[in-house]
Amino acid sequence: MTVQGHAPDVIALGEVMLRFDPGEGRIRTARSFQVWEGGGEYNVVRGLRRCFGRRTAVVTALVDNAVGRLAEDLILQGGVDTSLIRWVSGDGIGRSARNGLNFVERGFGIRGALGVSDRANTAVSQLRSGDVDWEALFATGPRWFHTGGIFAGLSDTTVDVADEAMAAARRHGVTVSYDPNYRPSLWDGRGGADRAREVDLRLARHADVVVGALGLAGRRPAETRVGADELPDALAEVADRLPGARVLATTLRDVPSAGVNDWSSAAWSPETGVVTGPRMPGLHVLDRIGSGDGFAAGLIHGLLAGAGLELALAYGTAHGALTMTTPGDVSMASLAEVEALIEGGWAAVRR
Repeated sequence: MTVQGHAPDVIALGEVMLRFDPGEGRIRTARSFQVWEGGGEYNVVRGLRRCFGRRTAVVTALVDNAVGRLAEDLILQGGVDTSLIRWVSGDGIGRSARNGLNFVERGFGIRGALGVSDRANTAVSQLRSGDVDWEALFATGPRWFHTGGIFAGLSDTTVDVADEAMAAARRHGVTVSYDPNYRPSLWDGRGGADRAREVDLRLARHADVVVGALGLAGRRPAETRVGADELPDALAEVADRLPGARVLATTLRDVPSAGVNDWSSAAWSPETGVVTGPRMPGLHVLDRIGSGDGFAAGLIHGLLAGAGLELALAYGTAHGALTMTTPGDVSMASLAEVEALIEGGWAAVRR
C-alpha cells in the first residue's frame, strides 16, 4: 500500500463502517435508512480533510465487494486518501471476512441515542502485525498519526497492529494521538473493562496527545464521573500514568436531554497545566454521534497549526459542537463556521 501523490498531513488507523440512519424514527420500525460512512478513528481524518483542508489518509481493510466499494465511494466523497485501504477477497456470504454495519438512531428528549453494530469478523478486525509496512509509510513524511481504542478493541490482533504502528510513528518523529474511546460491546467476553484499560494504557504510552483522556481516570473505563472541581486532579492522575504525554484533552458534556447538551472541554500540558475550552450550555443537538471525533479533529488542526493549547481547544470544541448540528458521524462544518463560532457567532441567518 502506497500513498498517492504528496504525503498526507495526518494518517488514521481504524475501521470504516456503513452507518444506517432511520432519521427521526427507530431502528426497530424503520422502512428506510439513510447511509453514511463512519468510524471513530476515520471520522477524525475526515473532519480534518473536509473542514480544515488537511491532506489525510486512512489505513483500514474492506472486503472487495459492492458493500466495500460503497464505503470506498463515501470515503472518496469525504476527500480522504483511499490508497492505504487493504482490499480483502470475500467468499460471497461473509464467512471469511465482511464489512461492518452500524445502525444508529439519534434519540430525542428522554430517549437517548442507540447504536446497534454488526461488526464481528470484519476485514479490518483481521489485520495482523506485519500486514502494513509502517516504516515505509512513515518515511513518506506525514506529520501526525491517530488511532484509538475502538480499533484496538476489534480483536486481539488489532491491539498488536496499533502498537507496532504507534511505535513506528514515534521512531520517525511523527506526532501520535490516541483516543481510548471505550465501547463495552467490543470487550464483552474478552476481559471487559479491565482488559480494555490494560490495552489503553499499553497503547497510550506511545501517544504524544491523548484525546478523551478522562477515559483513563479511575480504575476502569467509564467508571469515573468528573465534576469541574475534580477535573485538575483527574487529569493529573492520567498524567502520572502517562509521563510521556505532551497533551491530555477531553470533552465535557452534561446531558439534560438527548436534544440539549451542555458542551465544553479541557486540556492539560506540562507547560500550561489545566486550561478549559469555551462553554456552550444548552446546545441543541440533532445527532451527537461523532462529536468527540469532531473535537479531536479541531484540536489536532490547532496543534498542527502551532496555535496555543487554549486556541486548539477552541477549534475542537467549536467543531465538535457543529458536528452535532447535522446528521451522520462525519462533519459537515466549514472552517469559516468554526472560526465564527469561536469568535462568538451563533445561529443568525447569513445572506
